[in-house]
Amino acid sequence: MDGTQADTSDFLTDAETAHTLHVTTKTTSRWRINGDGPPFVRAGARRILYRRSDVLAWAASRTFPHRAAEAVQKKAA
Repeated sequence: MDGTQADTSDFLTDAETAHTLHVTTKTTSRWRINGDGPPFVRAGARRILYRRSDVLAWAASRTFPHRAAEAVQKKAA
């Protein structure tokens, strides 16, 4: 691989992303519409993919040690 092409294992389907995050594909669809979820790649008219690294980074950015830390971040936003 020359570095310009991504390995297909670097991508998750919508269903795989939903399974990874323990939500439904309806939730991931709503996130795409609202801009609330992880960044996605439109690979075709009906083909949605997510970079595994983006999904993990998105989840990490929403990880809190306690409820007060979450409230502080929400208030700052």
